Amino acid sequence: MRQLPRRSPDSPLLTSRRGLLLGTAAAGAALATGCTSNENNDDPEGAQQPADTTGDKPGKPVTIGFAGPQADHGWLNAINEQGKRRAEQYEDVTLVSTEGSNDTAQQIGQIETLINKKVDVLVILPADGKALTRVGLKAMRSGIPVVNLDRVFNSPQAYRCWIGGDNYGMGLNAGRFIGERLKGKKNAKVVELAGLDNLELTRQRTQGFDDALKNYPNVTKVARQAAEFTVESGQQKMSALLQAQPEFDALWNHDDDQGIGAERAIKQAGRDEFLMVGGAGSKHAMDAIKADNTVLKATVLYPPTMAASAIDLARALGQGRGVSGLAELEIPASLTLYSAVVTKENVDEYLPTGFS
Repeated sequence: MRQLPRRSPDSPLLTSRRGLLLGTAAAGAALATGCTSNENNDDPEGAQQPADTTGDKPGKPVTIGFAGPQADHGWLNAINEQGKRRAEQYEDVTLVSTEGSNDTAQQIGQIETLINKKVDVLVILPADGKALTRVGLKAMRSGIPVVNLDRVFNSPQAYRCWIGGDNYGMGLNAGRFIGERLKGKKNAKVVELAGLDNLELTRQRTQGFDDALKNYPNVTKVARQAAEFTVESGQQKMSALLQAQPEFDALWNHDDDQGIGAERAIKQAGRDEFLMVGGAGSKHAMDAIKADNTVLKATVLYPPTMAASAIDLARALGQGRGVSGLAELEIPASLTLYSAVVTKENVDEYLPTGFS
């Protein structure tokens, strides 16, 4: 996401505990890639115990440090909210969260403060995975397990468990949906409104989309524009696409926030000959899909519920539990969430997970 102005490194830490729960979606296909070897900490109560098959039975108190992003985008705000609300569900969890920052130096300072507070577990969504690898390593070497959320650190030694979305899978499923919808049309044309091209996740989404279209020889991608995950850039870049392409059959937009701008440009141009597929799973997009009165016919999820699941994993690590539903005594080293396609047929199922 875009870099925002630097905020004061003296920003206060916020502590939250108990409240309402926004349930996490079960929209996750867990990919267990093995377990890394590192002890929870020196506390014998944190040592390996038999798996807790209920998952919600109170255990020993756990303090979780949460270092999330600055909420400058609907999805990022949802990440912070999901994490906090999940922690509030548990009587045995105290969440100490930073103010949130997209500034690397500031976020490193915030995480070091959490390390000095000796929290039991850390959940970190780094502003830049590569730049924050060092502080992840510092936490792990000090005996604090790290749950790395979404943007991955450069070294697996910097985290105990990674959980995040499937960017390649987003593009793949968007391409499959569009390909199936255009299967019977000769010489079908599609365009792509991507995100920031300097981000690996954008390249992965495009690669998945292109790979899916290879299975539909009647479908050709005729244009691509990179936007910036903002409403303004979405409107500007979509306007350029519409001017350059007088007619096409489908649009794959990487992000529902920038999609709001794209929808404005489409409406202003008076175009409706194509279908649009969004990305991430905002409430706005789901409402439009349900109403079925615009070109937006589907969105591919990149679930912010991963933050709630990260709290579950952090709690399990802090209490030496396994994960409910798995036979293993240890939590897995990696969990990749599935990018489900939300359509008019299943939108009611996913609406509770839509973010503003």
